[in-house]
Amino acid sequence: MNQLDRYDYAILDALQRDGTLSVAQLSEQVGLSSTPCWKRLRRLEEEGYIENRVAIINRRKVGLPVTVFVSIRITQHDESWFARFADAVAALPEIQEFHRMSGDVDYLLKVVTTDIEGYDRFYKKLIKSVKLTGVSSAFSMEQIKITTSLPLGLLSHQ
Repeated sequence: MNQLDRYDYAILDALQRDGTLSVAQLSEQVGLSSTPCWKRLRRLEEEGYIENRVAIINRRKVGLPVTVFVSIRITQHDESWFARFADAVAALPEIQEFHRMSGDVDYLLKVVTTDIEGYDRFYKKLIKSVKLTGVSSAFSMEQIKITTSLPLGLLSHQ
């Protein structure tokens, strides 16, 4: 179990909304002086609570407006097959997320691409890489909500 207190959660919450905050700005927002805030920030990074600080790019503005959710079913459930599949997924930059699922679908991929033809090119690379039993694609018609912020307020902390 984690050993985070309300200041740690406040730091995480502030940074997930704006990763560009300086230590001075962050310390002001969470109610700590700069040195203790900086020490907590370093600890949160070292312990892996903060994995990375990134810029979120507008996918439409850069020419990647199409999002496709790809459901995959397989019949072969062994480690060597999975290793080949994981390598294939890692080599396909269109895949933003890769999940092993419970239920009728074995794996779910979130794919971004340029257009229908771009997805077709991706699909051909995917099915060439490893044997798949069933592939079903669902195109997102409209993105209604997206966030990278975790709901830290759901967690009880002092």
